Amino acid sequence: MDDLPELPTLAALENPAPSASKSTLRPLPPASTPVVTPIINEVLPAPATITVKPETTTKPVPPAVSAPSLDLQPWSSMSSTHAVVEAEETSAPATPRREERLLSLDAYRGAIMLLMVSGGLGIVQMGKQFPDTVWASLAPLLNHVPWQGGVPWDMIQPAFMFMVGVSMPFSYAKRMESGESGWQLFFHALGRAMVLVLLGVLCSSGAKDVTNWTFTNVLSQIGLGYVFLFLMWRTGTWGQLLGSLAILGGYWAWFAYSPLQPPAVTTYPEGVFEGFFAHWNMNANAASAFDQWFLNRFPRIEPFVASEGGYQTLNFIPAIVTMCMGLIAGRFIRSDRTHAEKVVGLIGVGAAVTVLGIIAGDQLCPIVKRIWTPSWVLFSGGIVTILLASFYFAVEVLRARWLAWPLAIVGMNSILVYLLSQFSKGWIKDRLHQHLEPDMFKGQFAPMIESGAVLGVIWLLCWYLYRQRAFLRI
Repeated sequence: MDDLPELPTLAALENPAPSASKSTLRPLPPASTPVVTPIINEVLPAPATITVKPETTTKPVPPAVSAPSLDLQPWSSMSSTHAVVEAEETSAPATPRREERLLSLDAYRGAIMLLMVSGGLGIVQMGKQFPDTVWASLAPLLNHVPWQGGVPWDMIQPAFMFMVGVSMPFSYAKRMESGESGWQLFFHALGRAMVLVLLGVLCSSGAKDVTNWTFTNVLSQIGLGYVFLFLMWRTGTWGQLLGSLAILGGYWAWFAYSPLQPPAVTTYPEGVFEGFFAHWNMNANAASAFDQWFLNRFPRIEPFVASEGGYQTLNFIPAIVTMCMGLIAGRFIRSDRTHAEKVVGLIGVGAAVTVLGIIAGDQLCPIVKRIWTPSWVLFSGGIVTILLASFYFAVEVLRARWLAWPLAIVGMNSILVYLLSQFSKGWIKDRLHQHLEPDMFKGQFAPMIESGAVLGVIWLLCWYLYRQRAFLRI
């Protein structure tokens, strides 16, 4: 995860050969050639490529020493994004063979980031301006629901967190292969978690005069749960399933058996339930009571009373299960199963978990993203699992690399793209207004043109950084 492997060229992504051959392989650099190691990479690491191991005819290559105590899965020694293909020993030197990256994972991550940066491509604004048009019909799908339920736009954050789990078995398997000990892996995870939490606070503070000590930003949420996810990774699949069940059951019971609170003042009438579901009312639930105590322990200009959108710090607890679902999916993809088994397995499990979430949302607790209810974990987790299977099928099975490469170069720099969306979108928009034809951003389609132009600038930046092999790394 720290050492970025050799990445495919842009031409190879656009027009890949069906299989590796002598004409498509690049020779290894001579020993005297300095290897330029990128100084930055992303927090959601792009899966690593295989290292080319030339065979010799004089002495067999000894098998690598495995570390079974750190990963109990039978496929833990496999390469992080592909099956390892060992060249047979022959009387002549073997030609090195290179396996392809799983570009489907990069493409999925890139699609998530581009959707987030796009801001819905101005369709929500178009819907407000033209209420009797098709834009008004599309707008609700590209805007967060006020409280209960979920639309495609609400799937961005769970997909973002899900991919953290998918990436973990790839990246830490590589670290194990490089000889890192269990304690080294743990302290790496701990350091990464702390940086993510602080980056989330930085994003939440924005242009405020003082630090805004809140922890509901997605980076902070990932950071708060990252060490727990790392510990679950070491338990194996059964441990992850039982741990996830305990987290969801315990979190549901805490809300369900906490004393009912009077409804809080809110601008979202949809956030007020009657009866048993009132335990999950906006800013009047167990997690909001915790935040009223916890967040006031930090320096503040004014005492914390309630979150404007109803988001809570302790959302990270059930979100661990969202990431753990990705962890299990990542292990499954790394296994030696066939493409068909992987696609059918992911779709089947995703559909079953989604249905289970809908049933839980009707019987146990409402499906609410803003407080990450257990029913939301299941509902959204199943959907993003099906989306992962769709990308895997399109890119790895149907070989639709033309679809993958524009998304993959964004997915390889996802943390940078996220920070740009938080801090630079307004600046980019202002510069475009300043330097381009002013009439471009006027007229009926101005919101869409403006959003598309900002998205294009960020994509071009990712493309340039990809060509330079520069990736933001934590």
